[in-house]
Amino acid sequence: MTPLEIDTGTTAWILTSSALVLLMTPGLALFYGGMVRAKSVLNMMMMSFGALALISVLWVLYGYSMAFGDDKGGGLVGDPLQYLGLKGLMSTDNTVTVVADPEQIGTYPAMAFVAFQAVFAIITVALISGAIADRAKFSTWMVFSGIWASVVYFPVAHWVFDFSAGEHVGGWIANNLKAIDFAGGTAVHINAGVAGLALAIVLGKRVGWRRDPMRPHNLTLVMIGAGLLWFGWFGFNAGSAVAANGAASTVWVNTMVATGAAALSWLVTEKIRDGHPTSLGAASGVVAGLVAITPSCSSVSPIGAIIVGLVAGALCAVAIGLKYKLGYDDSLDVVGVHLVGGLWGTLSVGFLANADAPAGVDGLFYGGGLDQLWRQAVGALAVLLYSFILTLVIGFALHKTLGFRVAEEDEMEGIDSTEHAETGYDLGNLTSSLRGALAGSSPRRAEEGHNHDEEVTA
Repeated sequence: MTPLEIDTGTTAWILTSSALVLLMTPGLALFYGGMVRAKSVLNMMMMSFGALALISVLWVLYGYSMAFGDDKGGGLVGDPLQYLGLKGLMSTDNTVTVVADPEQIGTYPAMAFVAFQAVFAIITVALISGAIADRAKFSTWMVFSGIWASVVYFPVAHWVFDFSAGEHVGGWIANNLKAIDFAGGTAVHINAGVAGLALAIVLGKRVGWRRDPMRPHNLTLVMIGAGLLWFGWFGFNAGSAVAANGAASTVWVNTMVATGAAALSWLVTEKIRDGHPTSLGAASGVVAGLVAITPSCSSVSPIGAIIVGLVAGALCAVAIGLKYKLGYDDSLDVVGVHLVGGLWGTLSVGFLANADAPAGVDGLFYGGGLDQLWRQAVGALAVLLYSFILTLVIGFALHKTLGFRVAEEDEMEGIDSTEHAETGYDLGNLTSSLRGALAGSSPRRAEEGHNHDEEVTA
């Protein structure tokens, strides 16, 4: 058989999008790292980098095969041995053809799709870590990440992202239920958000929760991280068209405008509720909008995307307070932003889908009735229950065997120093250096500095 000619434009867009999504994990590390206290910043960032390293390897070994191999029955999981170690996929004879836009066809190497889907798996695992900040053993987190990816994410990715083609049979949500999840509202955000809730329940509350101040230690890092996430998300969403075409263009615009609308909505909610719009609110609103538009970006119009974002910003700003009413310690609001935002974004397809958009379906508000809405609801609920139950089981098993939570005295001292023997900010050496520089500048200034120290001591 003559191999199909590779579309270099489409291939370049997929590889570029893969790099953009890969950048999102370091961006998430900065976003989460700035939100914790100074004594936890390195551990928080290491949880994201650890996931990046581990899931990269597992994806190549068997993860891609479980997600995109031929279905083993019922649309539940792909054949883990079919592409074991990515065997047979390196040849350029192995091409994939997608028709995301009826007027444009893109053909690209199979390995480009492997790369693109790998970075989705990585960031989904990393997202969970925000719910258990300040108190999880890094070694147990790494074991959990490998198990959770294998028994939760890889099968769910098969359900949602693996479409049947020719003799290949894919997952049940994509092909039987026909729920629309363009870039991962269910597989990524609902999945990670509810897993974060389960782990927060398993590990319990932080020492001093609701009593001691646990404010973000570096909002500059948070803003930088949010900016990198917004930048990378264009690869996340528009790249999911897996073609450089009209669908990718519409999705790009919808992603931009929904995110802006959500940030504005969150800030207005803060202003009304608290009297002040904050930088943390702006950054959180950005992420809430990105989460919500992820499943619906191919099915709504730009006006629909604005509505998705406006609702997401206000809804998630209110939802982050649920942890205080229900008593679970979701450290960095993974539940309030990713679970709630992912649920709204997934259901919004059933309400706001417009047949003029690339997905070509109408939701309830455009005369489509309840048909798409019930499909969205069933898909969201199935992923939510599956992930929550299995995460509880995995979390409790590891907690009882390896121990998932650090000792109370280690938590109070700081998880950076006890888990990694490092600190994010070496303030002691900085103070000594400043004193040395001051002392060396002039005898008089050194004397003034000495006298000042005596005054402070007194």
